[in-house]
Amino acid sequence: MADAGISGERILVVGPSWVGDMVMAQSLFMTLKASNPSAYLCVVAPAWSLPIIERMDEVDEAVALEVGHGEFGFATRWRLASQLRGRFERAIVLPRSWKSALVPFLARIPKRTGFIGEQRLVLLNERRQLDKAVLDQTVKRFVSLGISQEAAQRGDFALPAPRLRCDPDNQARLLSELALANRPAIAFMPGAEYGPAKQWPLAHFHRLAEALVERGFEVWVMGGPKDKSDGDAIAEGLGHVYNLCGRTQLADAVDLLAACQQAVTNDSGLMHVAAAAGTRIQAIYGSSSPTYTPPMTSNAVIHYLALDCSPCFKRVCPLGHTNCLNHLSPERLLHAILAEQTAG
Repeated sequence: MADAGISGERILVVGPSWVGDMVMAQSLFMTLKASNPSAYLCVVAPAWSLPIIERMDEVDEAVALEVGHGEFGFATRWRLASQLRGRFERAIVLPRSWKSALVPFLARIPKRTGFIGEQRLVLLNERRQLDKAVLDQTVKRFVSLGISQEAAQRGDFALPAPRLRCDPDNQARLLSELALANRPAIAFMPGAEYGPAKQWPLAHFHRLAEALVERGFEVWVMGGPKDKSDGDAIAEGLGHVYNLCGRTQLADAVDLLAACQQAVTNDSGLMHVAAAAGTRIQAIYGSSSPTYTPPMTSNAVIHYLALDCSPCFKRVCPLGHTNCLNHLSPERLLHAILAEQTAG
């Protein structure tokens, strides 16, 4: 039975499985609501991403898909589809995998849109060809599924920048409990889930932190539990450098980043969170490309050497030197940070 009291189109979006992609998906949500303000938007996503989705004003409902990364979980998908059946008129499937299209199909949603891939001919009934030359960014691919095929093929559509809502009360709690903000703060995000070819050397992070502390800043190293040892290496021997890795939740990162003057970050999920929190970004690219996954903000400086071997999109440098990152000096980042502070 359709939800009572909902007058607009009811749309289900199957969201992506990575932090950065989920943030970029907000550009699609904004596009859907801009074209149909009365639409009811529900996002099916991994449980870890719900706190981020809750900071997106465009989303009316978020539903957790309790399936591990890479797990098929047919029974779980069937149960979720049964709960959603009869509630939605349209579904948009962002991932290109076969299993990601199962829930809308099993929920019998009449219109199911997604890119052609992995033999999804039956599961989707509005199948779109992915033209990588036109849709050359992840965010463009997401937004294109929410507009007409004609507009998507032309590539002439807007890409609204994600904007995650800050919780001032939670921000104040975090600053007090973690004893932060005694000095102007710069965030460091050293994590690189994809692999070391995307991670700026920890020694470079350490040298930059030391230089910033000498100039009156404090540094907040942010990341998950797996990044704790990296945070320890960056903070070693330095005062006013706080290793917060594993000490906060994902939603907390939004509020902490909103309190920072700038953020120094690898190409990572937290880079996109920082951009959506409105923080000034110093974005470091090695094996990946700032053309394909740029921070969705005009308030960013890109640090990318564009070597002949870049971007290789490899997890580990195939040439064994990782010069694309090693040759990006801490002095270059320090100059960019201080230039912004002077301009401000």
